Amino acid sequence: MKKLAQLVLAATLGVTATYASADAISDAAMSDIRSDKAKVRDEYRNPQQTLRFFGLKPDMTVVEISPGGGWYADILYSVVKENGKYVAAHFYVDEETSGYYKKSVEGFKEQMKPGMKYEGAELTAFDPIKALNIGEASSADMVLTFRNVHNWYMRHGDEGIDNAFGAFFKALKPGGVLGVVEHELPESADDAAMKKSGYMKRSYVVAAAEKAGFVLEASSDINANPMDTADHPKGVWTLPPSLALDDQDREKYMAIGESNRMTLKFTKPKS
Repeated sequence: MKKLAQLVLAATLGVTATYASADAISDAAMSDIRSDKAKVRDEYRNPQQTLRFFGLKPDMTVVEISPGGGWYADILYSVVKENGKYVAAHFYVDEETSGYYKKSVEGFKEQMKPGMKYEGAELTAFDPIKALNIGEASSADMVLTFRNVHNWYMRHGDEGIDNAFGAFFKALKPGGVLGVVEHELPESADDAAMKKSGYMKRSYVVAAAEKAGFVLEASSDINANPMDTADHPKGVWTLPPSLALDDQDREKYMAIGESNRMTLKFTKPKS
């Protein structure tokens, strides 16, 4: 009888632990540190489903590339703050850095001070040319990048992409995960569109990751939007939230919603 009770207790604890681990993402998404304005965009960015797909766990060391104002950081930090570590590989700043990037980094630093919402987080820097040490080698369980790949390609071409994926590979532990969300350009489109549209071809992104040594573990349609043709007057910025055409055809682009996005999960081989 005692043995049966022990087995029941063990099973219950196992279920509870699993539930708690899974629920950490939901709790973080509902957290009060997130603004109502940020939560409204969950409809398009699907953070809970995306982070579950990538396999985020509370005890992980997670590096987020270019977190900007912290839309995903609010969730990631909340998940790992107790048992893991959140590392923000933010914009690299030097004398040539734009005021926008400088202001973004300074704002993030403010939120890392004692008593602020990212207290205890770690800050590093990333630039696909100037700053490639996003963390200690083989220290991260997960590296995540959300809608950034086009920026590196538009500014630095293949060199920027190769450097970026190489830096991610170096930072990850063997068996670690690289999660990529990026605006997706149809494979039938001209490659030249990647230089100006803000959209990238899935085949290009996968090839770049594999060149760095990654293995494509899985892909998902979590962030897909079949209404988006990726053919707009001002590229991806034509769509919300940017709405680069202002009031011109506003209803049309609001009806489309945010961009069609690929969601790719890569792993660094264990050996």
